[in-house]
Amino acid sequence: MVNKDQVAGVAKQVKGSVKEAAGKATGNRQTQAEGTGDRTAGKVQKAYGDIKNKVEKAL
Repeated sequence: MVNKDQVAGVAKQVKGSVKEAAGKATGNRQTQAEGTGDRTAGKVQKAYGDIKNKVEKAL
């Protein structure tokens, strides 16, 4: 079963990837860096959701 942290994490990863690509395309380093940060935050949030899901299944 998928929890809200997993979904939100994937959404942040997608948003970050789009923002990062837009920054690269326009040469805007700040936007690119923000996108990288969003993508990384999304990965962390999804990992948290994955762990949370495993713990719930174990109980």
